[in-house]
Amino acid sequence: MLLLLLLTNAFVLLPWAGAGRITGGREAVAHSRPYMAFLKIKNATKTSRCGGFLIRPDAVLSAAHCVYNKGIVKVTVILGAHNISRKEPSQQKISVVKRFIHPEYSGKDGKNDIVLLKLKKKAKINEYVQNISFAKENEHVRAGDLCTVSGWGRTSLYPPPSDVLMEVELKVQKAKICQQFFRNYQPQSMICVGDENRKKSPQRGDSGGPLVCNKKAHGIVSRGIKLRFFPELFTRISHFEPWIHEKLRSFAIQDIPGSPSSK
Repeated sequence: MLLLLLLTNAFVLLPWAGAGRITGGREAVAHSRPYMAFLKIKNATKTSRCGGFLIRPDAVLSAAHCVYNKGIVKVTVILGAHNISRKEPSQQKISVVKRFIHPEYSGKDGKNDIVLLKLKKKAKINEYVQNISFAKENEHVRAGDLCTVSGWGRTSLYPPPSDVLMEVELKVQKAKICQQFFRNYQPQSMICVGDENRKKSPQRGDSGGPLVCNKKAHGIVSRGIKLRFFPELFTRISHFEPWIHEKLRSFAIQDIPGSPSSK
């Protein structure tokens, strides 16, 4: 089920929004990734899904393209889940009250594909729900490093998506690999990832999930090539560390009654 045929070599760039998949992966051990967040995104006509990850009890990081649509009416974060189709006692459902999309995000080429989501209330930290540390400005992964990606996306090219959390191990690639496929690849703000010899990949809708290397989030699932498994673009978190902390500091200001941002 998890091994797919490579159907075409057409270089069509797609943001991985909507229902997606972990291809060539395996089911994660239940609750082994307590930082994972499931994003339920509703607009007037449909509901879509993305991934994300908890970096603070009141804050989740994800991909900007997941929530960029102005027609979105509600975003709900589900923490502590393994089987998303069940009402597990471990799950915490919390509404998003503010979306901080990077001001220079470009849907056309995937630049600055990052969003910080402010939760309506703080998550209760326990064995099922925990924060994950993210890369600092001076921390970088190197070509050859092995990392993991997790998500509730499809396990084949077609629906339905997976009910249980899946994971896959992928290798960081040299920048020149992605420069061959992505005209606007920016090594300072993007990470080139994938497995050239195996059909393993996150795809549409695993968007927003973390690239975890040595127990720290270094990337965010961002973009791929239609019907290809290699290579993939991830947002490089270390490049955005100052912006993330700037927005996190603004959370407290917004909570002050009468402040401009609280209105």
